[in-house]
Amino acid sequence: MNPERIQFQKYEDKVISAHQAAAFFKDKMVVGSSGFTKAGDSKAVLPAFALRAEHEDIGITLITGASLGHTTDADLARTNALYKRMPFQVDPVMRGKINNGEILFIDQHLSETAELLENKHLAQLDFAIIEATYIDTNGHIIPTTSVGNSATFAHLANKIIIEINTSIPFEFKGIHDIFIPTHYPNRDVINITASDDRIGSDVIRIDPDKVVGIVFTEIPDSPAQTTAPDAKTTAIANHLLAFFEKEIQSGRLTKSLMPLQAGIGKVANAVLSGLAKGDFENLVMYSEVLQDSTFELMDTGKMTFASASSITVSESCYQHLLNNFDQYKDKIVLRPQNISNSAEVIRRLGIIGINTAIEFDIYGNVNSTHISGTKMMNGIGGSGDFARNAYLSIFVTQSASKDGNAISHVLPMVSHTDHTEHDVDILVTEQGLADLRGLAPRERAKVIIENCAHPEYREQLQDYYNRASERGGHTPHILEEAFNFHTRYLETGTMKQNCLATYEG
Repeated sequence: MNPERIQFQKYEDKVISAHQAAAFFKDKMVVGSSGFTKAGDSKAVLPAFALRAEHEDIGITLITGASLGHTTDADLARTNALYKRMPFQVDPVMRGKINNGEILFIDQHLSETAELLENKHLAQLDFAIIEATYIDTNGHIIPTTSVGNSATFAHLANKIIIEINTSIPFEFKGIHDIFIPTHYPNRDVINITASDDRIGSDVIRIDPDKVVGIVFTEIPDSPAQTTAPDAKTTAIANHLLAFFEKEIQSGRLTKSLMPLQAGIGKVANAVLSGLAKGDFENLVMYSEVLQDSTFELMDTGKMTFASASSITVSESCYQHLLNNFDQYKDKIVLRPQNISNSAEVIRRLGIIGINTAIEFDIYGNVNSTHISGTKMMNGIGGSGDFARNAYLSIFVTQSASKDGNAISHVLPMVSHTDHTEHDVDILVTEQGLADLRGLAPRERAKVIIENCAHPEYREQLQDYYNRASERGGHTPHILEEAFNFHTRYLETGTMKQNCLATYEG
């Protein structure tokens, strides 16, 4: 036993191998595992279970915070170790299994999973696997680089397996704020009125009698794959920064903006990195994930505090963070995801939410999850939590993609709706920005086509809208043509219509 990492004597005989831990699982069990966007995930027990499933006909329902790192999701999918998966994933192998029906996938708002478990709307958790920095003298868990749903899993599961990751420094104790809301119907308020408020404990409190095994690992988190800003992401960032500057001039925002939330990825990083170049000050975040750009803004002095549910950064940023942790420790906090994504808190703080769309339509409806309306990409993640409740709800995407701009991301009607026009304030592509606040559907169509659509598709979109308007309606559509962009792409490999006259009026 490692006395520094296990400071609770009752756990002395609980240390086992990953394969011994994986042997506890039975077919159709429900397992909750720590892990949120590749951070703080199971790096030993779940991979060992994937190996076990190569030789046994066995599968579990796996619930996490969000996506897992390394090849864990892929290995579980490839060996048929999963019966059902929720609430989010990003792995291409798993995505293929989901889309061909081999793995059942439940796509959930990231704030809801813990709530559904607590309210017994989901099946009872048989096991929780929680990654820990160490175990304190009371047997409680000090988490690592994420919190996600870990506290709820540990609270509700029948049995607990702890993975102690010795690559995480002891100094991580203190950056977590663990809070489990009280039960309905007498639930207390979540008393967060600023991003740096703390309302809980810095440990995950558990029942020691539920711990059946402790596994040691020293594998660091899978690093985030960062991509340098390109012409499109830079243009999107510049449009958004110009919008913020205009809002400051109008008096609707200050140079500190409002607390920021940004989805993970190159566009979000480009936007946040761009803030370092603008005339902004005393920025704060209340988001899901701390990315490279978060720490870049702190290094410039532009950002003073950041709250999230995980730290998901590149390898170089992670090493910089560890080497200079004392500079950041009092500037960050990691919370459970039903707190980081709480509608109550998002609305109270006045969050500016910046998330990525797969496509949006001329009235402002957004598809974040499905390709051509049927094939799951990753999942809705937390975008819906923030879009519905944000002070400003912003969605970004490129206007067109693929060879020769074969796909338009601005369409007559989205093929799947995750965020309705009622929850969307601002749309941005590299072409420009559409401010939809206070606009009726017919007004929205005009500014979206003019400002966001790719030039090669504007005429098609305008023609569709003009003819739909002649038919009338509050939100004009031609139902028999609404998905023509998608069907044309499936049939011809491009959404472009070379001869508009072939449309039936």
